[in-house]
Amino acid sequence: LFDRICEQPEYYPTRTEETILAEAADEIATIAGHEATLIELGSGASRKVRLLLEAMRPSSYLGIDISRDFLLDSTRRLAADYPWLEVHAACADFCCNMALPDGLCCERPVGFFPGSSIGNFDPQAAEDFLRGLHSLLPTGSGLLVGVDLVKDKPTLEAAFNLNLLERLRHELHAKIDPANFVHHAFFNEAHSRIEMHLVSQLPQVVTIEGERFSFLEGETIHTENSYKYTLEGFQALAGRAGFEALSSWTDANSLFSVHYLTRA
Repeated sequence: LFDRICEQPEYYPTRTEETILAEAADEIATIAGHEATLIELGSGASRKVRLLLEAMRPSSYLGIDISRDFLLDSTRRLAADYPWLEVHAACADFCCNMALPDGLCCERPVGFFPGSSIGNFDPQAAEDFLRGLHSLLPTGSGLLVGVDLVKDKPTLEAAFNLNLLERLRHELHAKIDPANFVHHAFFNEAHSRIEMHLVSQLPQVVTIEGERFSFLEGETIHTENSYKYTLEGFQALAGRAGFEALSSWTDANSLFSVHYLTRA
């Protein structure tokens, strides 16, 4: 489903980040150095990591993901497609304290956290997350992060989340009619975030696993926040977490950014 969402015209982050990485791949490889270890936080066999593998030619790759089956599938595909690459997999929650497997710490690792997932955290939680990566990575390591930028409101507000209600119906057998809700997203300038809400169109009661929830007309379910940054704002946040901003790249329209940080 997420792959299908990424193909929608309104969903610019994936294709924009891919374009940035394709254009900056050689420069990233030069900064990372020869035969580094590439660590992908949220393993995938997508075009993004492949662009880096082909440019960097790392000595080894470590995919970290909380979903064991997905992790094994994606890393096996990478191992098959890149027979020259030493491929490792770690089933773990990289938001929690963890340590790199023995033998990887001394090979100048470069972390890769794409997709603007950093925007799923509020700013304090994002700083705490980066502090955790600071503890995970040895001094001198690199960290490549995708960050969505502040931009015009129409572009930011073209989002959708009504599918959540369909999932409630099918997976939790909820008594809820998605037609009674509409999607509403807006940019909260005070918090520099997109807020996504589902708005009840009439007074109603929905039932989920025996629990009853009453809604007034116009009452909302606040489903998601997605935080946006300026280049300077994200670099300042990374600095507070112990990273030095070494380089950054954006697309021609300044929709998205990719940052190369070093662990100070």
